[in-house]
Amino acid sequence: MFHKMFGLLVVAALASACASTGAVPKPFPGAPVVRSGGTIPVAPGTPAVFDSYALTSTALSFRGAPYRNGGGDPAGFDCSGFTQFVFSQYGIALPRSVKEQFQVGRSVKPNEVAPGDLLFFSTTEPGASHVGIAVGGDEFVHAPSSKGVVRVERMSQSYWSQRFVGARRVD
Repeated sequence: MFHKMFGLLVVAALASACASTGAVPKPFPGAPVVRSGGTIPVAPGTPAVFDSYALTSTALSFRGAPYRNGGGDPAGFDCSGFTQFVFSQYGIALPRSVKEQFQVGRSVKPNEVAPGDLLFFSTTEPGASHVGIAVGGDEFVHAPSSKGVVRVERMSQSYWSQRFVGARRVD
């Protein structure tokens, strides 16, 4: 049932996406927000729980979506627009820029990275300038400008391992 409902919601989102609206992404209506170990409010008086595995599944569902500088919806994502959009599907509002997202949540040691953690890299300037979402093991999903689509890569690849600047857990 969830997969049917999720599929319909993705189709609806893709059908109504407009690259030029500049709209802030909203969570799916009634989306379950499950966080192990407790609840977080997504709206005044609304308890929610965040499931990092559901979040990573959502992030992975956008593999192949095009890169678009400044993009924040399935019609085209940049890196921080991608993370902001995915987290918004679970009622979690992330700031728009990489540098602001790097200030959210709490720092996570590299050996304690878990699915759903934000991973930050220095790619275009010193400090955090690129962000992705850990999906488990050594892998993360992100919207890079090179090759132009949302995709999965390994943190251990020399390009990414040399540019890793930190991980944050939003809880």
